[in-house]
Amino acid sequence: MRKRNFQPALPPFPGAGADDADPGACEAPGCELAGSFPAPRNREHPRPYRRFCLEHVRAYNANWDYYAGMSADQIDADRRLDVTWRRPTWTFGDKTPSFTTSPAGFDDPLGVFGATPTGGAHAHVSRFPPGSDEARAVQTMDLDDDFDLDALKLRYKTLVKLWHPDANGGSRASEDRLKTVNEAYKVLKDALVGSLPLPDINP
Repeated sequence: MRKRNFQPALPPFPGAGADDADPGACEAPGCELAGSFPAPRNREHPRPYRRFCLEHVRAYNANWDYYAGMSADQIDADRRLDVTWRRPTWTFGDKTPSFTTSPAGFDDPLGVFGATPTGGAHAHVSRFPPGSDEARAVQTMDLDDDFDLDALKLRYKTLVKLWHPDANGGSRASEDRLKTVNEAYKVLKDALVGSLPLPDINP
């Protein structure tokens, strides 16, 4: 088992506590040098520190085993505590939200997060359900949500002229884009007035 060594602190510095300023003699038997270097007494109760001179704190440190007497599972659990700086933690997602509707100041007009749609000043309810064919068609045609049939036809004419292959050197990408525009126009036209023939357009 790899040992977890204790690193001795630096010698006392000006302004330290009284105990550090006057550490006393080294605790090693027969040593008369100053005990300028602290060392922990044991894992559970490291303080008050033992005091040694440099030579003896090195010897003490070389034999120090923080995990002495612990099983492999106990060592693993102890090391995992260092990941969170030995502070308490909670499993992510084990708490139930404290609100069932939007809290004050939280704008959830569509009720996505459980609130009742309010229709307030900042509320906006889309004309078509999000993700529907109609909603995607509106994005393709780049229309305002309150468009009417005349606005749809005008936008369609503009996009056909913009993406027609003849106006783009026969580009295949333009042809594909025009097909998308045609499909979007048909979807929105059907949503507004039912099936009608496409307007006659000469780019």
